[in-house]
Amino acid sequence: MSNISYHISNLLEKMTSTDKDFRFMATNDLMMELQKDSIKLDEDSEKKVVNMLLKLLEDKNGEVQNLAVKCLGPLVSKVKEYQVETMVDTLCSNMMSDKEQLRDISSMGLKTVIAELPSCSAGQSLTANVCKKITSQLIGAMGKQEDVSVQLEALDILSDMLGRLSGTLISFHASILTSLLPQLTSPRMAVRKRAIMALGHLVPSCSTTLFTQLTEHLLAELGRGQQTSTTRTYIQCLATVSRQGGHRVGEHLEKIIPMVVKFCSVEDDELREYCFQAFEAFVRGCPKEMSPHIPTVIKLCLRYITYDPNYNYDVDEDRDESMDTEDGGDVDQESDDEYSDDDDMSWKVRRSSVKCLEAVISTRRDLLVELYGSVAPALLARFKEREENVKTDIFVAFVALLKQTRPSQGLITTAAEPGAKEDPAITLLKKQVPTVVKALHKQLKEKSMKSRQGCFSLLTELANVLPGALGEHIPALIPGIVHSLTDKSTSSNMKIDALSFLHVLLCSHPPDIFQPHMKVILPPVVQCVEDPFYKITSEALLVTQQMVKIIRPLGDKLPAFDVKPYVKDVFSGTLKRLKAADIDQEVKERAISCMGHIVCHLGDQLGGDLQPTLQIFLERLKNEITRLTAVKTLTLIATSPLRIDLRPLLTEGIPILGSFLRKNQRALKLSTLTALNMIVMNYSDSLKPPMIEAVLNELPALIEESDMHISQVAVMLLTCLAKVCPSSLSKIGNTVLPGVFHLVHSPLLQGGALSAILEFFKALVVTKAGNTGYNDLLKALTGPFHSSGKAAGPTPMHRQSYYSVARCVAALSSVCPKEASGMVTSFIQEVKNPKSSESVRILSFLCLGEVGRTMNLGGQKELKTVILEAFSSPNEEVKSAASCALGNICVGNLEEYLPFMLKEIGSQPKRRYLLLHSLKEVISACSAESLMAHVEDIWALLFKNRECAEEGTRNVVAECLGKLTMVNPAQLLPRLKQQLSSGSPVARSTVVTAVKFTIVDQPVPIDSLLKGCIGDFLTTLQDKDPNVRRVALVMFNSAAHNKPSLIRGLLASVLPSLYNETQIRKDLIREVEMGPFKHTVDDGLDVRKAAFECMYTLLDSCLDFLDISEFLEHVEEGLKDHYDIRMLTFIMLARLCSLCPNAVVQRLDRLIEPLRATCITKVKAGSVKQEFEKQEELRRSAMRAVAALLSISEVEKSPDMADFANQIRTNAEMASILESIQGDARSSPVESMDTS
Repeated sequence: MSNISYHISNLLEKMTSTDKDFRFMATNDLMMELQKDSIKLDEDSEKKVVNMLLKLLEDKNGEVQNLAVKCLGPLVSKVKEYQVETMVDTLCSNMMSDKEQLRDISSMGLKTVIAELPSCSAGQSLTANVCKKITSQLIGAMGKQEDVSVQLEALDILSDMLGRLSGTLISFHASILTSLLPQLTSPRMAVRKRAIMALGHLVPSCSTTLFTQLTEHLLAELGRGQQTSTTRTYIQCLATVSRQGGHRVGEHLEKIIPMVVKFCSVEDDELREYCFQAFEAFVRGCPKEMSPHIPTVIKLCLRYITYDPNYNYDVDEDRDESMDTEDGGDVDQESDDEYSDDDDMSWKVRRSSVKCLEAVISTRRDLLVELYGSVAPALLARFKEREENVKTDIFVAFVALLKQTRPSQGLITTAAEPGAKEDPAITLLKKQVPTVVKALHKQLKEKSMKSRQGCFSLLTELANVLPGALGEHIPALIPGIVHSLTDKSTSSNMKIDALSFLHVLLCSHPPDIFQPHMKVILPPVVQCVEDPFYKITSEALLVTQQMVKIIRPLGDKLPAFDVKPYVKDVFSGTLKRLKAADIDQEVKERAISCMGHIVCHLGDQLGGDLQPTLQIFLERLKNEITRLTAVKTLTLIATSPLRIDLRPLLTEGIPILGSFLRKNQRALKLSTLTALNMIVMNYSDSLKPPMIEAVLNELPALIEESDMHISQVAVMLLTCLAKVCPSSLSKIGNTVLPGVFHLVHSPLLQGGALSAILEFFKALVVTKAGNTGYNDLLKALTGPFHSSGKAAGPTPMHRQSYYSVARCVAALSSVCPKEASGMVTSFIQEVKNPKSSESVRILSFLCLGEVGRTMNLGGQKELKTVILEAFSSPNEEVKSAASCALGNICVGNLEEYLPFMLKEIGSQPKRRYLLLHSLKEVISACSAESLMAHVEDIWALLFKNRECAEEGTRNVVAECLGKLTMVNPAQLLPRLKQQLSSGSPVARSTVVTAVKFTIVDQPVPIDSLLKGCIGDFLTTLQDKDPNVRRVALVMFNSAAHNKPSLIRGLLASVLPSLYNETQIRKDLIREVEMGPFKHTVDDGLDVRKAAFECMYTLLDSCLDFLDISEFLEHVEEGLKDHYDIRMLTFIMLARLCSLCPNAVVQRLDRLIEPLRATCITKVKAGSVKQEFEKQEELRRSAMRAVAALLSISEVEKSPDMADFANQIRTNAEMASILESIQGDARSSPVESMDTS
């Protein structure tokens, strides 16, 4: 400790030296010391250091002064509070000094101290006290009218402080406002501007009363109609206040808008500019309140976007037509000097009106079609704008329009649906494409880089929104692209933009459009491949790769295009980059990939160059940095229909690939397995046993349940080997097979991995590879089930593994029909044998079902009896397996089994539930053609059971009805519709549930019919019966989730009913007496829950069609509802924070209270454990919503939120929950609700 004190006192002594270098070095050393975390000063040292630094601020040497200021920052957190106050007092009084240099250095010091003060969220008193001290001095300084520089510095520091620490100054807000408002009339513009900045920082955190006071003051001053310069200041202030305060201006807009509109007509360009900036702030900050005024704003913008009184564009256009573009450009310059005037500010008006239009376009997707009618033509007409800055903004606005036209996430699925109409906005855009190209293609040759870059970004967006639409305009665009690639004066960024546009163009248009232009466009691109700047090279290689695909597309029967003239250029340019070792990683990877495409598409044209190039690939395969790209490229070459000769590579290459399967890099393993698969498939005749051995040795380690995808690809490789060289698998019995069997018995096996294993087993039996026959495999598959039922046996098998094994047995039987019939008999015996364990009987039934699906088991006479007897088994799983078996066997033998099943359903009420499950299997699995003959019988039977007393049975009936309707929708859907008027609520709920099962996530024929009548089914949302309303909501949710296009057009009429169901209904709440206790039961809870689930789904699939502020009102209500609903609304709130943060900020004050209530509620002491767990879960969920709110940048400027955040941080328990959630959020995005 004394050591540091000694060192510091030494430095302080040197600081008093007469030699400025000594003082400088000592101050520098002190700064280094202060920046160390470990330093701790005693009280005496603190005092000395502070005094010395304050003294050095008045040093004669400027460099020493600057260093002393820098030391103040780290010192703030190292000394006690009263020392910081001493520093601040001295700095503030120095600011009033007559010496200009001391004033400047002190204000820098104050800014440094403010920047280092701990933020208000840390809840320290130091910040509050220091800020109060500074503020009272600054308010005094602002009153010194005689010295403007003091005023300016004071305003600057106040802005800094309000920007960072406004929350700590709440008690001063009123006096700050009072002292800032007079500054708006200061004779000096600089003072006004800084006062406006300070007001901007004050707005987000001031109280509503103060905000109203400020707005009313501005409106009153504007209403007095003073001179134009003062009006400018007030309008500018209004725009800043609106930008910072956002939604708070909303309630004053009715008074503000007419005033601002009036000022637009005053002949003053700066004032007009500020008016449009104010409109832009209103449009972005208060979208809902601005809705009625949007037409007025658009009209004004369109009027002033063409406002250019000093210039005649018509003359310019005449010149353009009579002269070449280049000369036209020079004449343009002369005319500029003639007409324009240095004082011409009209461009600022045009720019601000365009920016305002861009704000309208970005926030009002609902007006897209109208915008295409009115705004798009106006923007297109202004592409000729002479002022570069304005033209850039016009391009930006048009790009915003194009981005809005892109289908939103939920809409993408609907584009593929048959009969879906084209979006009207897309139709309007297509009509305007020729005009866009006509307006831009000349500009692509202009000298101005900025204009050309704007053109390219606009065209790129256009090509992305309308793939293929620029096809007929390619000849007009190519000269401009070539110009940007070859022009000597072109900047690097310009070349990169031109190349990336060309890449988008090549990817989004068919090859035959580009082939005629190859001789013009290919040489400049190849030239760019040799550019010294790596980013250009990299982009050019990507374009070259795409061009290779276009010169000679594979597989398509396109007219032959002569590729010979281009091969040499493309190949030699890429080869130089492929050979170079001293280049950027990205260029290396793209050169490998590009050369891969050249070999794949043009390999037969390379002649003697082919093998040396393949050897380079082998070298890249050995290099750790490029090996992944090299593996992917090899895969590509191995799949080429040109049958490239890879034999010289394989002897050395395959063992290298084998070694990659050991590496701890998942992407490399997957790519290597895919590459090996392709090589085995296409080059099996060149593979020697040692090579295959090298790969086979690595496979057992890859086949495990921890990574199903890698297991799947590894099993596919084994299947491929079994088919093309079965002898290589002779030893797999002890190596790979145990792993495969382990996978089959794993509870995680499903989907692709299961399909791969089925194919593998089939290949094994058919090719007799691996010395394992049908019976060996069968024994290995079913063995564990025979032992699992015994008392001393291993753990029982998982439910999923029964189904997996049954699928494997069926796959084996399908390729060995002879052995299969004996096996079926043995399974029937297993089931009949009373000594068989439950697990064996379940497996036998499932196997019989899977085998019966593909084989006709009509010959097995006792099968029906055996299955029906099993329906009476005491074990539920045996019953379920028997039901599943009956359904599957029926699929394989409809004529015999379906009438039998229908007869049993009619005559056996006790077994009805299980038999209906069997029927569901049949309807799901059979094709529409095979079922057609039986539809009427099944329909009649299901209709009899639609009002069954048992809900479980009714649900199965509904599912059967829904799936059966899809067999013949034209006839059956109207029948379901008729049932909506049925008297029984039970029947109505069955019908609505049936409709839910007709909505699937793939396009199906029923979609177009459903779209026409889903509105009728949704009328049940207003049904008298709560249960019918609940199932209607579930059906609506299913539609919103799987096929949003069905319900998008109906939202306007459906949403009021949906929101109505989120209300708590007193008439559905009743009290139940349970002995001495009274218990409240809410019969409306399930309906409300279903309604909130629908709302959540709509956020993902139909966000554009929702009025978010109305939506949020119902979310607010849900935050105070029952436990289950609060859990849902917390997740919704977190989702809304990321989707539409502005709308959430507007309603922040109302959202905080329910969140706070949840976070601070405590469970009563004597409650059961579940109550504590529920409350804990609620609190965590509320905290997730709080964390999502805090991630919005503007949020903590709200006094209520700052107060709540402070409350959380000062409570250790809540603070730790918040920290853990924020930590999780960094590693994973907002949790989502399962809405499937």
